[in-house]
Amino acid sequence: MTVVGEILMLIGSIFLFLGSLGLVRMPDVYNRLQTGTKASTLGAMSIGLSAIFLLPGAVGKAILLVVFIVLANPIASNTIGRSAYLSGIRLSEKSVSDAWGAQASGEAGMIEGAAADATSTGAAPEATDKKGA
Repeated sequence: MTVVGEILMLIGSIFLFLGSLGLVRMPDVYNRLQTGTKASTLGAMSIGLSAIFLLPGAVGKAILLVVFIVLANPIASNTIGRSAYLSGIRLSEKSVSDAWGAQASGEAGMIEGAAADATSTGAAPEATDKKGA
């Protein structure tokens, strides 16, 4: 069982090393965020799982650690990325697409178009601004 634990520890260390290398090499905050989040999630999860095999007395803590990492890292990276985007930090010129920007501009166009349609039909503009009501 210690061999499995040591292999998981090595895999986790490799993921964490590659994630730190990606933080240095990526051009903008969004790519760095993606690299760091994926690598830290997989690396820390692998190291936490290795603790199950190497430290049998810490099984409960290791499982709790892995569950917390799996839940917290994606939520935190999404929040950081969204905050960076909304605060106006631009993507690198090397980025090929801005799906969220296209979606946001498409939604804004739909709301403006719906408001224009409601005005021409005589409906109240407030009724068109509410989503899912």
